[in-house]
Amino acid sequence: MKLKVLVGLSALLLSALSLNAQEMSDEEIAERIKPYGSVHVAGAVSADATPAGPRSGKEIYEQACTTCHAAGLLGAPTTQVAAEWQPRLDEKGFDTVWQNAINGINAMPPMGTCMNCSNDDIKAAIEYMIEGI
Repeated sequence: MKLKVLVGLSALLLSALSLNAQEMSDEEIAERIKPYGSVHVAGAVSADATPAGPRSGKEIYEQACTTCHAAGLLGAPTTQVAAEWQPRLDEKGFDTVWQNAINGINAMPPMGTCMNCSNDDIKAAIEYMIEGI
């Protein structure tokens, strides 16, 4: 007896839900089932990661690099501090430092946190960070 009641209630609930869905427009249904967020896989290029256009090294730094490089977070060389940058530049050279920023090194992911930067943007940001050294 309980099983029949349970089956009956389930059928009634499904009927009500299907009637409700039939009354909704396609736009309302699309809005109701749209994703709440998205997932970004490190290293993957997202569809909206198009270059943002010409920006100065300072602008790129302020948007994407300052979090780690202003405070030296996780071993990042601090901006415009010669004692932290010069040994890297002397040992590896600018081009290697630049390629490490593009490809990622240690705790730094590829392209840092700038998913819409070009390689030249990364170069400009590094040039800003070592300015005056």
